[in-house]
Amino acid sequence: MRIAFCADIHGNRAAFEACLRECERRGFDQMVILGDVVGYGPDPQWCTDQVRELQAKGAVVVRGNHDAALVEGTASMNELARTAIEWTLTQLDNASIEYLAKLPLSHRQEDRLYVHANAWAPALWDYINSPREAERSMRLTDARLSFCGHTHVPLLYHMSAKRPASAFTPLTGKAIPLSTIRRYLMVVGAVGQPRDRNPAACWALYDTAKREYTIYRTSYDIELTARKIRETAMPQAMIERLAKRLFAGS
Repeated sequence: MRIAFCADIHGNRAAFEACLRECERRGFDQMVILGDVVGYGPDPQWCTDQVRELQAKGAVVVRGNHDAALVEGTASMNELARTAIEWTLTQLDNASIEYLAKLPLSHRQEDRLYVHANAWAPALWDYINSPREAERSMRLTDARLSFCGHTHVPLLYHMSAKRPASAFTPLTGKAIPLSTIRRYLMVVGAVGQPRDRNPAACWALYDTAKREYTIYRTSYDIELTARKIRETAMPQAMIERLAKRLFAGS
């Protein structure tokens, strides 16, 4: 089975559409959406509708912190994130808000764990930014493979029984063979707002038969998304986050 992973869509229709077209071109059997369907981007309703359609066709979808914030509040978020959620609430219908807020925090499928942030406390939204945090997450699940989003930066962590976790950055389009005697945590890069100095949308494929993991970067019309943001009440700093720069954030 070939599983396509998309994380941190963040209401960016142009990026999500481009990734979905590329997924179809390369071929996949199942889609997994690793949270944060909305937030920051100008098309939250379209992205939510699309995710719901994908789920109806068999996709697995988990909740991200921006999805949860629609009903749980934005106290832990930075100012840009709070402003984006406040605007997003004016754009979504009630059914979509309820749908996103009720998504599961994690999903287990065979030897794989799907979660937005981490395995130790999914609802606290702590980041995995180091091998130490990755190891903590891997040790607190019996899943051999973990897939998450949240950091917007693609990384792969791995560890064996007697060694601490290590990390490396996957090369775009380069299949990585996964050993059966190691445990892995794949941080899937962001579709809607990458933060690794590469503005192209990021997504991934995992082939369960070949045990190979590959990330892909897909170009999209960034100016179209920027133009839509300019037409909203959101801060124009949102546009800068689409460019080839590194940003921290919620």
